Amino acid sequence: MILGAFFTIFNQTTMTIALPTLMEDFQIEASTGQWLTTGYMLVNGVLIPVTGFLMKRFTTRQLFLTSMFIFLAGTLVSAVATTFPILLTGRLIQAASTGITMPLLMNVVLTLFPPHKRGTAMGTVGLAIIFAPAVGPTLTGYVLDVYPWKILFYGLIPFIIALIICGFIFLKNVSETDQSKLDFISLVLSTIGFGGLLYGFSEAGTEGWSNREVILSLTIGVLVIGLFTWRQLVSSKPFLDLRAFKYPMFSLTTIINSIITMVMYADMILLPLYLQNARGFTALEAGVLMFPGALLMGLLSPVVGKLFDRFGAKWLSVIGITIILVTTYGFTTLTDATSYQYLIWMYAGRRIGMALFLMPIQTAGLNQLPASLHAHGTAISNTARQVAGAIGTSLLVTIMTNRTKSHFEEIIAGAGTNGGTKAQMVMEASIQGINDTYFAIIIIGIISLLLSFFIKRVEQAPEIQ
Repeated sequence: MILGAFFTIFNQTTMTIALPTLMEDFQIEASTGQWLTTGYMLVNGVLIPVTGFLMKRFTTRQLFLTSMFIFLAGTLVSAVATTFPILLTGRLIQAASTGITMPLLMNVVLTLFPPHKRGTAMGTVGLAIIFAPAVGPTLTGYVLDVYPWKILFYGLIPFIIALIICGFIFLKNVSETDQSKLDFISLVLSTIGFGGLLYGFSEAGTEGWSNREVILSLTIGVLVIGLFTWRQLVSSKPFLDLRAFKYPMFSLTTIINSIITMVMYADMILLPLYLQNARGFTALEAGVLMFPGALLMGLLSPVVGKLFDRFGAKWLSVIGITIILVTTYGFTTLTDATSYQYLIWMYAGRRIGMALFLMPIQTAGLNQLPASLHAHGTAISNTARQVAGAIGTSLLVTIMTNRTKSHFEEIIAGAGTNGGTKAQMVMEASIQGINDTYFAIIIIGIISLLLSFFIKRVEQAPEIQ
């Protein structure tokens, strides 16, 4: 199951680096190509709330094998794609698999391991899951330099087939199921509500917050999620059991995790823009720069898991977020001459902070829930992070766009006749806009740091009567 999660997450990180190549091959604009990422996020985010029901209704084996067959189908469609719509269809099919795999894996860990051993287990999970986005950009950069982009998909097929065969032979069922019926109304409300929110936030980053389509999408999303929440609270067998929020440590860690997810998206948005657009580094150079930090993060994950089992999440989180904030400050002074080595060290520092923080805080919240809420708790936690990621993306892009525009106007006003070429001024304004956005990230991160001081080590709650 860890290997299955590894390949689905690895696949998720490949398209960002591959986008320029795909835009050239299919003769499409960036706004169209971006749907390979946006559409993936939408399907993934819409499906995650459904996993709470799926994990209670179907066995571990059934869900895992189904998700791998879906992933195989999506990979085959993407590999043979001759037009952009076919490639996008394949990516959307793949996203359905990812939406099932991650919550299922977390639920299995909660089922198999007692609370005092879950940190170590989650650390092992983290080793694979964190390593996937580490090698994704680097390997993608190498493949695109040497082979056609379709190798990114054809290369996955043998591994997926091997996973399916191993699943049939070795995978056992570990969770209890019931024959509860699907609440179709809740499914529709969940799909429209979370889909509207995710679409609205993803479009706000490119179209602006005043765009009519963005406003309509966000308004519908909020209203429908309100209806969805009301239905879950009054239902005797809720589709997504929101009673998990009755447990204060789960609620607190979910809020902190959502805030820090927005901080993490800086690496996915701002750094590639700085490296490739402002500095002119190749996709491979950008991927190689990110590799040492992500590798360190993966290797630290099992160690951090053992530390969590021994000491709890509070001080690991406080230290981790502090390191993230300090190293993020190092990105607020970027210039057109910042050294490659400096960027490697700062990026690695951010990743070390994330390693200390991510798995412990998620495990600490889930540990408080009774066993009957584990499936719903993992679905809620992953949904919250998905929505936070969409908010973070649009927020960072908006801040960066506005600050870049402001700096460009300042540079033009003060340049006179010796201000350099327009391209140089645009590059300088872009770098200053990225610096300002990193500073805004520090402000957001401070909120999560303050909340982390309230984390406590709690026992698993008794079952709800």
